[in-house]
Amino acid sequence: MSVHTEPVLPAAFDDLLHAQRVWDTELPAFDPEPAPPAPLPLFHAWFAEAVAAGQTEPHAMSLATVDAEGLPDVRTLLLHGADERGFHFATHATSAKGHQLAAHPHAALGFYWPAQGRQVRVRGPVVRCTPAESHADLHARSTGALAAALTGAQSEVVGSVAELHRAADAAWERATAEPDTEAPTWTRYVVEPAEVEFFQGDARRRHIRLRYRRAGDGGGDGDRGRAGGGAAGGGWTRELLWP
Repeated sequence: MSVHTEPVLPAAFDDLLHAQRVWDTELPAFDPEPAPPAPLPLFHAWFAEAVAAGQTEPHAMSLATVDAEGLPDVRTLLLHGADERGFHFATHATSAKGHQLAAHPHAALGFYWPAQGRQVRVRGPVVRCTPAESHADLHARSTGALAAALTGAQSEVVGSVAELHRAADAAWERATAEPDTEAPTWTRYVVEPAEVEFFQGDARRRHIRLRYRRAGDGGGDGDRGRAGGGAAGGGWTRELLWP
């Protein structure tokens, strides 16, 4: 049985929108001065704190790329790892984002953890992992993830919901019967961070923004303050930004 949603009139939508509150909870403090000299330890700490705070799907992130015309594109997917190499995710090389990354191998990531009023933003070049790493990535995940990968044709037009269900059911059966099967286009990628920004929200809008930037990279803001004395931690510069 299909469910029909009643239309919302523009005025009612505006009322509903303006009635929403932001950060109706006590937010943690963030002192940028003792922050580590490189961003990875702080990301690991903030991620663990988001999990402890009960944040739903803290590993969900936005991935922004550009298409062949240089127009932006964005979608939500899951983080597969964060280490000294960078921030890992995976998709089909034949998907829209796979084609975009092949033509323009740079991306931006965005994490939002409203349970603590925190954001993390990442920008940098993107590199493909080896086929062995991509295979291991896929088979470290659930049967459902393998089935989704085997469905293939990501981002292509599908004729109907019934066609989608048939393909998904067949892929699920194959993933269950052949858990080691290959998905040749499945590819693990790494965003090698050139910039990582940590944003801590404040109820009085005294937001703290701490940006880590690879020493030598451009793109600094005109008004900024130092947080930690310039380049450190293997070539990172730390900067405070106005909110």
